[in-house]
Amino acid sequence: MARLHAGRGGRLIKPERLLPLRERYILQHLLLGLAALTGGATALIWLTQSLHFIGMIVQHGLSLPAFLHLTLLMLPSFITVILPVTCFLVILWVYQRLDSDRELTILQATGLSPLRLACPGLLCAGFATLTAYGLSLWGAPLAYHHFHRYELEIRNRAAAFLLEEGVFTPISKAMTVYVRERRSDDSFGGIMIEDNRVPANPVTILAEDGLAEPHGNTLRLILHNGSRQTLNRRTGELSTLLFQLETLDFGSPHDQALSPDVAELTMSQLFHPQGDLSPHARNKLLIEGWTRLTGPLACLSYGMIGLLCVLRGRFSRHGNIIRPTVAILSVVGLMILSLMLKNLAERDPSLVPLLWTEVLLPITLGGGLLLWDATRRYRLSAAPVPSPASR
Repeated sequence: MARLHAGRGGRLIKPERLLPLRERYILQHLLLGLAALTGGATALIWLTQSLHFIGMIVQHGLSLPAFLHLTLLMLPSFITVILPVTCFLVILWVYQRLDSDRELTILQATGLSPLRLACPGLLCAGFATLTAYGLSLWGAPLAYHHFHRYELEIRNRAAAFLLEEGVFTPISKAMTVYVRERRSDDSFGGIMIEDNRVPANPVTILAEDGLAEPHGNTLRLILHNGSRQTLNRRTGELSTLLFQLETLDFGSPHDQALSPDVAELTMSQLFHPQGDLSPHARNKLLIEGWTRLTGPLACLSYGMIGLLCVLRGRFSRHGNIIRPTVAILSVVGLMILSLMLKNLAERDPSLVPLLWTEVLLPITLGGGLLLWDATRRYRLSAAPVPSPASR
């Protein structure tokens, strides 16, 4: 049984009055196609981007839940990027199919204007725009923040798995570890560590054996019976210190400083950065913030291009490849223009209004053309028809 909604004066309004069956039919196909295409494209990108994590599972014994947790945190960023493109492709494909099946011709013959026929596509593009805004402003930065932290935690905790027998393993850019043998109890024999965290005083550590154990978010290596050799590059002197017990932390703040990435910063941090930053760094943060505000509107902008290319053209019995080609080339041109404007705006922030113009211009022009068509059709239908006696 259809649900009823209360209107003014206590009247009940059926949902068919709000959105007729023909619009709901088109909108259903659009939303299903959008979900299927976006999901398929996201899965494909997720698989390609996750290949370098599979090696860590096979070679170093990382668990499958850790792999899934780490890679699934990248999905919001993927969806934010591909959603405008999939929205455009779905709108273009569904309306092009309706046009080739002459369903649009029949609906136009009943008196529906292009604006009325475009309503399902605009609703689909609006839904995609709201989803993109939620991901761009909140979901993607939060997910990438957890991804960045979790990646560092896995890298620190899995450092013991990265130590292989007879291999010089770079733990970081300034530290290399060599292990002669790895025992069954996860202890090591014959350890050499090259520590260049202080370039003026490089350190070489030799130990008979050692044991690795987690220590917070870092990995602590406990060394037994060894020596610590420090070279003073300025004087050329080499000092040696013998020890029976020595501890060394991998992934400590001095070793691996965790600086936030631009993609994980909040909007307030982008528009009001803290600290002493260079003008170029501040411009980069500022443009990233404006990009998050303008990027989701591409769903509506690209969707409007697809609607215009189908609804404002004439039906061709043999099919028409020109209009879809023009629509695709227009969207590709806008994507290239968006990247160019973003790079230029990082150098000159006064070009930020061009970012808004690039996404709002197709929406404004498309809406104006659809309204003009609807107004012209209304004027033609309202014009008096001359009677046979007056002819």
